[in-house]
Amino acid sequence: MMRHGSWEKVVGLSIEKGITIAIAESCTGGYISHMLTEVPGSSSCYLGGVVAYSDRLKMDLLGVSKRTLQEHGAVSREIASEMSRGIIERTGAEIGLSVTGIAGPSGGTNEKPQGTVFISAHMKDGRSVTEGFLLEGLSRTEFKEEVAERVIGMLLGSLLSLEGEGPR
Repeated sequence: MMRHGSWEKVVGLSIEKGITIAIAESCTGGYISHMLTEVPGSSSCYLGGVVAYSDRLKMDLLGVSKRTLQEHGAVSREIASEMSRGIIERTGAEIGLSVTGIAGPSGGTNEKPQGTVFISAHMKDGRSVTEGFLLEGLSRTEFKEEVAERVIGMLLGSLLSLEGEGPR
């Protein structure tokens, strides 16, 4: 179950620091953007997002490298990082977030089972963090909710690490 207070805290802190956010989603299908825009005032900090489910759209809309896709696959730390950088380059946001994973119930492999997910936050100043984890035994909805919780934690950490000097 989503903690709405966390989303409100992100919006409030973003506005207070003058920080803009953009999101690139794959396995969550826009759920994170939806939760963020449920908060009144989110238009003051949220620039927008891209739902890039296919590899082609990851390349065309987010600038993900075909070579990286071939070498690491769409669900990888490397792709999550390229997606978060790509959303910053295309929107000018101070923080770009991304998520890619396998919600299931199909699509998993021995190397990347159902529930594998990677999230990334990239800041305009070049700092970034990417995490991978495995969420087992969840329905698709539960998977999206849990991923969103982890993304909101990463976003809060990113916001707290940035100085608030207003929009750049």
